[in-house]
Amino acid sequence: MAYVPYGYTITDGVVTVDEKAAGQVKEFFEKYISGLSLTVAGEQAGIEKTHSVMGRILKNVLYLGDDVYPAIIDKETFDKAEEVRNKRAKDLGRIVELAAFTSPPPMERFKMGKVGGKLPAEPIARAEYLYNLIESE
Repeated sequence: MAYVPYGYTITDGVVTVDEKAAGQVKEFFEKYISGLSLTVAGEQAGIEKTHSVMGRILKNVLYLGDDVYPAIIDKETFDKAEEVRNKRAKDLGRIVELAAFTSPPPMERFKMGKVGGKLPAEPIARAEYLYNLIESE
């Protein structure tokens, strides 16, 4: 069975909007943007789902509509919810911003150690042996 996001139903093989559930989805977005948590916003909107499902609803771009799914949420509301979600995650320390990586400066001067004895005949072994003779100054 295919997954149909909350707020939609399949009627005669076509994805259609479940008006009651779609209204709950819209209300959920509004309540979340107004400052309620995922769970509380979902409960107040009448959606009885887990916290993780509520988070997936909030991030599901299908609610914007496409060739198969009719739109339930406008782009402005969706983007605002995403902005609020990212801000909350950052404020709670759930988004780690990596410090700018700086690589060490390249070593510019090298010297070659003395070859001791006969070089290996096999090309890979010879290359490994010679490479190990390189030293930075």
